[in-house]
Amino acid sequence: MTARRSAINASTDAQLQVFSLVNAAPEPIRVRFRGQKLAAMLNTAAKLRVHSAWDVKTTSTVVALRTLARRAHAMLKEARELQKAILAIIRGWRPDLLEEFGFGPIVAATVLCAWSHPGHVHSEAAFAMLAGVAPIPANSGQVTTRYRLNRYGDRHLNTALHTVVQIRIRIQYQPATRDYVARRTAEGKTSREIKRCLARYVARDLYRLLESGAAALDEA
Repeated sequence: MTARRSAINASTDAQLQVFSLVNAAPEPIRVRFRGQKLAAMLNTAAKLRVHSAWDVKTTSTVVALRTLARRAHAMLKEARELQKAILAIIRGWRPDLLEEFGFGPIVAATVLCAWSHPGHVHSEAAFAMLAGVAPIPANSGQVTTRYRLNRYGDRHLNTALHTVVQIRIRIQYQPATRDYVARRTAEGKTSREIKRCLARYVARDLYRLLESGAAALDEA
């Protein structure tokens, strides 16, 4: 996961640098990218060739664009290979996670890395706190009607749970989530508050699945 994250970050940096260089490139080079989106820009930049008649600025720009584009492609390829390795580990360890709605290999791997092993996190409340989805009261006098964002915990795990929530909200085949959102909206909850609540519920159900599934595997 660390190696994949590094590859993704390196590719993203290279892509942004390609975009910036295209905007600053001499007109004969810039015109080749006109109307293209970033993915097409990378393909164009990776195929650029240097011509002997060019001045130093144009030549340097083309070399830089080609180098960065090829680096971006190489890092994306590396990330894909690492994702295949991650998927193989999950299928051999906890394939039941991949059956959960909204779970792909990266979300599942993030969860497993945070959870680690049975008993590592002693309760579902502790798991929610680890994920940064445990509600923090925003008191007004002696009355608590609102909760604020929890910025603590494992931020990678937090992102993974919110990814699951986003998928479940968007996909129409999740009637339970859709009904919950409609009911809480009618109660006056904001979209952000509803997503926080859903993330907390996902953490609870996920912790129970992780612990019970581990016990079942041990018995088997």
